[in-house]
Amino acid sequence: MLKSRFEWIILLVIAGLLGTAWILFSQEDMRRVSAPRILTEAPIVGHLAPDFTLETAMGESVNLQEVLAENGAAGQPVVLNFWASWCGPCRVEMPDFQRASMRYNGRVAFLGVNQGEDAATVTNFGNQFNITYPLLVDQSNEINRLYNVRGLPTTIFIDGNGVVREVVVGIISQAVLEDRIQGMLKE
Repeated sequence: MLKSRFEWIILLVIAGLLGTAWILFSQEDMRRVSAPRILTEAPIVGHLAPDFTLETAMGESVNLQEVLAENGAAGQPVVLNFWASWCGPCRVEMPDFQRASMRYNGRVAFLGVNQGEDAATVTNFGNQFNITYPLLVDQSNEINRLYNVRGLPTTIFIDGNGVVREVVVGIISQAVLEDRIQGMLKE
């Protein structure tokens, strides 16, 4: 038994060394990458957020690129939250988003993209939770598909340059929300 345990330990050490060597030797040499990286639009961290235009329940048109440009050259970060009125976790986090939108008003934009519900449902939900930031109607789920939303809530943090910094699927706490916003403001 002792001999068998010793053999397993040696085997694990060898596997660990081979794995480490593989990682080190398979990395791309950054000195060879001299061309500037061109960002493409994709709802993926490190890529430009796909542009879209949606209407609020009141019929106002909201365009992501225009919202990003509201702070001028520096750009304005955006917290893009995908939600639905029937989503329990969405209901739990919505007051935190409202508080943060008030706290960072003028420095960070908040947009709530509804998933597949009509304008009346969006309006009623916004009134119930006293939401003052734009709640956008995506009744056809076109933008939900564009952003590859698979679960609700989904929150996408977009920096002032329009680059996706993080995608969070599931409920987000007030502390995490504040932390991510502070991180985007420091950039």
